[in-house]
Amino acid sequence: MTVTTPSPRTGLEPTGREIVIDAVSKVYEATGRGDAVTALTAVDLTLRPGEFFSLVGPSGCGKSTLLNIVAGLLTASTGQVHVGDRRISAPDRSVGIVFQKPTLLRWLTIEENVFLPSKLAGAVDAATRERADHLFELAGLADFRHRYPQELSGGMQQRASIVRALVADPPVLLMDEPFSALDEFTREGLQDELMRLWTDRPKTVVFITHNIAEAVYLSDRVGVMTSRPGTLREVVDVSLPRPRVADLRTESRFYDLVGHIRGLIGHQHEGVRA
Repeated sequence: MTVTTPSPRTGLEPTGREIVIDAVSKVYEATGRGDAVTALTAVDLTLRPGEFFSLVGPSGCGKSTLLNIVAGLLTASTGQVHVGDRRISAPDRSVGIVFQKPTLLRWLTIEENVFLPSKLAGAVDAATRERADHLFELAGLADFRHRYPQELSGGMQQRASIVRALVADPPVLLMDEPFSALDEFTREGLQDELMRLWTDRPKTVVFITHNIAEAVYLSDRVGVMTSRPGTLREVVDVSLPRPRVADLRTESRFYDLVGHIRGLIGHQHEGVRA
């Protein structure tokens, strides 16, 4: 049984769940177009309840494959994943997902998009509506909830996607490069928004990114993956104080961590940015 203790970063009791990834590998079977591809091999990792964990590594190293296995969207070839006391073999309502693009339905308002998953699950109650009101305020979307997606900027649409994932209050949040399509200014603003949302109610987060500085700024730990077939080369503790503030990005201790992780990945790999 997992014992949940108050988060040392926030003083709040984490609402997340432990994630245990046990000897997970993934082989994409051969097709008429080519041979079998081993995407992942022997990944072992345990995440604490309420931990913010990022994965970085060279392009094609299996980061998104691992995320999709944790989400129940892909089946591992070997090994298993547990979220809390449940073995994951299919999508689970305890796991929320935010993708690279907002994926909002253009014919629904922002509010209707946010409530759609809860509505389909028959779980739109007073507590859900109260939580949505709070999240809209935290994300700076309270005045835009009745607008349509095309009336909002890309950054605001991505905020709405994060609110949609959080409104059902999932213990686990999986994020696959959610800010990669945004300009740097908007990206840093959304990093701060995400930190506020997570600090308000700390869930277990698995965050995929190619941006090393983003991973360091957001995370408690950063997992560095090898080239394909991907496995964990090292897990780096991010011993920086919380709450994180924008000035942290200019401090030497921040860049020391960024440089260490960059060195682990290797300068020869394209697509990984400091």
